[in-house]
Formats: sequence, C-alpha cells, structure tokens
Amino acid sequence: MKIVLASTSPYRKALLQQLQLDFICASPNINETALDNETIETMVVRLARTKAENIASHYPDALIIGSDQSAILNGKKLDKPGNFKTAVAQLKAASGQKVIFQTGLCLLNATSSHYQSTCVPYTVEFRDLDEITITSYLKKEQPYNCAGSFKSEGLGISLFKRLSGDDPNALIGLPLIRLIDFLHIEGVAIPADC
Repeated sequence: MKIVLASTSPYRKALLQQLQLDFICASPNINETALDNETIETMVVRLARTKAENIASHYPDALIIGSDQSAILNGKKLDKPGNFKTAVAQLKAASGQKVIFQTGLCLLNATSSHYQSTCVPYTVEFRDLDEITITSYLKKEQPYNCAGSFKSEGLGISLFKRLSGDDPNALIGLPLIRLIDFLHIEGVAIPADC
C-alpha cells in the first residue's frame, strides 16, 4: 500500500525518512481549534486522526499517517512563537521548568477505514536560562515555527537539563517507535526487518 504522511512539516518528513519507506507528503486542510473542555491529550489525538481522514479522500488506497503536537508549560498550551519577541517570552517562562510535549499519532488504513491512534508524552526539563543565552540561541536557530521555541535536533539541546519519555522522536513531532508498531499491525515491514 502507498504510505502518505498527512503533513508538510520538514521535521516529520525527516523523521519518517529514517525508516527508509517510500512515502509521499500531503497537506491536510483542517481546523485545529481545540474543542470546549478538551484536554491537550484528547485534542492532539483527535487532530492527528482528523488530518489522516482529511487526506483519505485523495488517497483511498493508502496508509495515512497523521500527527499533531502541543506543548504544555505549567498547565498552559504553548503555541509556535512565530517571532523573536514571543520566543524570548516562551523561553524565559520555560527557564528552570518542565515542558510536556503531547504528540498525537494516527495510522489510518483508508481502504478498510481501520485506524490506530495514541498520545505519546515527552518531558523536557530546561536549565536556568539567562537573557544572553536565550537571545544568542534564538538568533542562531530561529525556531519560530517550533512549539516551545526550540529545535532539540540542533542547538536547542544545550537549553535542556533533562529529557524523559519513551520515544525521543515524539519530541520532534512523530513518535517512530509507536508508528512502527502500528505499521507492523498493518503488515508493513520496515527495511531493517527484511
């Protein structure tokens, strides 16, 4: 079956390429607004599934991967900063704190309408960050399209005191360990299995 990643994120694409599978990317067009009284965990799973379902009408014979991520600091959702000023504020707030990333994952078999979904948490504990460190980091990496204002696969790792979770790829936005489990259930062998 064709594999479709329901995302145009370069980070998710790079992660999926690590599995050495043939796939294409497609951009889902969905409303990502949270529902009233919806938990972050429920929201990211719902959005991951909605992204996959949105793409299914264009690829009715494919396995479609949907993913969505939100970061939480002291009970509040962190969005992508979009600019330097907001990124500074986010990193100042995260200094010495724990940020929990909740990543929703869905694998939809568009032929059978069977889907598998889950939420994979990952925790980042930040070092105490001063203004010089924050400013220098942001000028070098410009992570304005990343929730939490950092790229863990780059210099962002220098901002952390500790990382914890079952799958480090969840932090970047696509939990590969769980995705491999889902693909196996659908009969897809990863090249390392062959």
